[in-house]
Formats: sequence, structure tokens, C-alpha cells
Amino acid sequence: MTVELTHTPGRDSVALYTVDRAGFAERAPGLDAASARWLQTVGFAGAPDSHALLPAPDGSLRAVWAGVRDAGDPWALAALPKALPPGRYHLAAEAPLALDAAAAALSWELGAYTFDAYKPARREPGRLALAPSPEIHKALIVAAAIASTRDLVNTPAEHMGPASLAQAVRLVAEQHGAKFKETVGDKLLAAGFPAIHAVGRAADAARAPRLIELNWGKAKHPRLTLVGKGVCFDTGGLDIKGADGMRLMKKDMGGAANALGLAQMIMALKLPLRLQLLIPAVENAIAGNAYRPGDVFKTRQGLHIEIGNTDAEGRVILCDALAYGAESRPELMIDLATLTGAARVALGSQLPALFCRRMELARELVDRGLAARDPLWHLPLWRDYHGGIESEIADIVNTGKGALGGAINAALFLEDFVPAGLDWLHIDLFAWNDGARPGRPVGGEAQTLRTLLGYLEARFGSA
Repeated sequence: MTVELTHTPGRDSVALYTVDRAGFAERAPGLDAASARWLQTVGFAGAPDSHALLPAPDGSLRAVWAGVRDAGDPWALAALPKALPPGRYHLAAEAPLALDAAAAALSWELGAYTFDAYKPARREPGRLALAPSPEIHKALIVAAAIASTRDLVNTPAEHMGPASLAQAVRLVAEQHGAKFKETVGDKLLAAGFPAIHAVGRAADAARAPRLIELNWGKAKHPRLTLVGKGVCFDTGGLDIKGADGMRLMKKDMGGAANALGLAQMIMALKLPLRLQLLIPAVENAIAGNAYRPGDVFKTRQGLHIEIGNTDAEGRVILCDALAYGAESRPELMIDLATLTGAARVALGSQLPALFCRRMELARELVDRGLAARDPLWHLPLWRDYHGGIESEIADIVNTGKGALGGAINAALFLEDFVPAGLDWLHIDLFAWNDGARPGRPVGGEAQTLRTLLGYLEARFGSA
């Protein structure tokens, strides 16, 4: 952890002055002549994500000036930990723009994030000293969950197969006193999860398919069910992907990683919820017993699904998990999945697609996401398109009849396994940064988690 909690943050640390453009323009004339001249020399004007080092007469570092967008920006200081000289810093009390302490803690921790499991970090990041508070404690819990989510997505499939993903969930369950269960291999058939088994059966025994389940909370609290797509590697199956399409498929369990990250936040913050986390975990492999285009399977719910394409496997494993989660009649069910390329074509990598049965709830979540700078965007569950996923020989098919509306077709497929009247959110996310921004390096990413956490707290209350 690079944020240090201390009641004397200014001791043995360098002052960090935060300012926006307007504030710097007002404050600059009041600086001492040497400081003003130096900041002008290096071109510092308070632009977001910029900074300037102020030297002392003896050549040491006297202070840092940092430009931010606004006081509550969750990425305000994210550009600094890896850019500043190693050492200890504190927020200057007399800074032109007083930064929200929780935003400072979150942005600093995420700015310091590095996935170093295989390659050590090049240098030690700077440390930020802050006085402890409940708001900062919460921010650090959120940052830790986001970092864990990123780590899971970044880990190569060789070391993050279905069993490894289950172990990650088991460790989180043990940490928070939750109950853990997994149903593995052919036991899925006996337990009523034939669709999960079908997709994962071609993997070898060490990477057998499974349904991972975590339960936590008190019986008197409202039930929340989280479902995360856990395809630990996706070859495309017999409808094999090309090399470019397969390159990042270690991240196809990004929905599971994000669902686990949200579960971590809920348990660590002790939200008054009865939490159920479900992760169907498989490897979509190729072997003699792989499921085939044209096959028909009876699902847990009883609907028969025809396989139009084995590369549309995510919705196949999710349908059994959603049906199982719905059996306990939760007040809210949320699934997160790296489900369709169509959502990425429509919205790009930074905007997860939100599908929701209630327009007012969808609008609330979009507004919350924009305010939190953790966005998602509403796409419709357009029932007139349902005919595109209806099969001639089964109830539904896992691919549409054409390329149009692919993300909607996938969402409609999933909706058939969620009972009418059950509050349900489907989030089709990318779980990856394809370009670096401060605090968001290239690689695995947690998306919508801060937005969803805020909504859950508003709806169900906080500890």
C-alpha cells in the first residue's frame, strides 16, 4: 500500500499543492518570485495530470505542484506516484484547491498499481501520507478490490484456469467469513448445470468446468445475487478464433473478476446484504468431446438451446448460473460478462453496455456512472429482436440470424433465463484498458464497480 495513514502527515514529507487551471491563474501572482519564475520556466499552468517539482536552495525537493480537474476527481493524483521521486508526500493544507481526501487516497493507490507477478516494477512509487478517516478507509478498500480485479484479469490463463479462479474466490471467502462451494466436472450434470458442463467438458481434468459459489451475510437482509462470466480462456471452440482474436482471451474471465471485486467491496464494507456470488468457470477448449455447432442442450431452467456458434459460449454458461441464482428470488441480480464484440463496436472499450428492464433504473445508473467517472451506457432489451434468436429445432439459439444487434441478441438470450418481475442488470464490459491513462495502465480493469457500489449503498444502505 502506498498510502500511509498517520496523524502527522506533514512530518518528514514533501508538501503537495493541488490546483486547477483557474486556481493557478489566480494564485500565481502571489507566489514568491523564484517559485513563480520556475513554474513559468517549466510550463506548469495547473493542467490536469501535470506536475512541477519546486527545488529548495540546497538542491533538495521543496514542494510539488499538481494540476487536477476538480476536488473530487477519483483520478486526481493518479499520474503522480510513478512520476514523482521516491519518497513521502502530503497534501498541503494551504493548497489553492483542497482535494477530497478519499479521492486523493483512491487516485494515489490506483496510480501506483503495477502488475508485477512476472516482471518487477522498475522503481518504487512515491508514498502519500494522509490522516486516517472513515472515508479514506473506504477508499482504500475500494482501491484494493480494484487492484485484485486487475491482477486476476492480467494473470495468464496458464496460471488462472477454472481451479485457480476457484481458489481466488475461496481465499476471499475465508477472509470475510463467507461460505464457499464448487461443483466440478461431471458433478455439474448431476447438480443440474448441463450448459456449463457442455462448454467446459473439452478441457483436461486439471481445468475441469465448475460452478463456483460464495454466500455471505445475514438471512434478514435483502438478497443480492452477482453472476460473473468465468471463461478462463476462449479458443472459440470448434468455431476457432483467429490468432488476433485469441490473443487477449485470458481476459474472458473479466466478468468473474469484476463480480468478485464487487463482492469484496460489499463484504469488506459490511453492507446489509445477503450476498450470493456465482461464477461459472470453464475453459472453452478444443478436443474430441468438444461441444459442436448444431448441438442442442437442455438447460437447468428447462429451455432447449441450439448452438449456432461455439464462440458464443459465455451466454451458454451464464444461462445455467442465472437460472440457479433466480431460484432464491433475490431482490436484485447483476451479471457482469465480457460477452460480445458487438458491445465494443458500439461503445468502445471504456463504456460497458448496460441492459436493464426498468428505464428509470437504467437512467439512474448511467447518471451515477458519469458522476463517479466510472461510466456505463444503456442499450435496450428490444423484444422485437427476439425472433432473431429463435431456433427451428429448439427454444432459442445462442447466436442471432445476422450480425446486427449482437449485444442486444445476447442480452435477450440471457433474459429468457431471468423470471419476469425479477430486478436484473446485465453489464457487457471489456475488463481491459487498451490504452494507458493515469491510474489505468494497459491491461486488466475493473469497470462499473464504484458505480454499482454507490447504487447498492443508496438502495440498501451502508454499514
